[in-house]
Amino acid sequence: QVQLVESGGGWVQAGGSLRLSCVASGIRFSITAMGWYRQAPGKQREMVATITSGGSTNYADSVKGRFTISRDNAKNTVYLQMNSLKPEDTAVYYCNAKNYPRTYWGQGTRVTVSS
Repeated sequence: QVQLVESGGGWVQAGGSLRLSCVASGIRFSITAMGWYRQAPGKQREMVATITSGGSTNYADSVKGRFTISRDNAKNTVYLQMNSLKPEDTAVYYCNAKNYPRTYWGQGTRVTVSS
């Protein structure tokens, strides 16, 4: 059974930082592409950042230069370091694992950025 468990969300003032973590189990983590997505109230879920099994990263334009995705294969964990947070970053953040042909989602962790 695949499980993705996110943590690290919370409330922060604009300009602050948070680090999200996602621990995966039930998958061969080292060969799995991982990602972070977010969904703000009334909006569709959108990609924030992804990282391949080889460590290549991709970011949404809105977070480039502020967010960093990384992975620790020894800990089956993917991270999202979020700096210079803005109110528009407020959303539920979801961990994603892609192991073709399957895709898995975590339960989400809420991030609230106040102005």
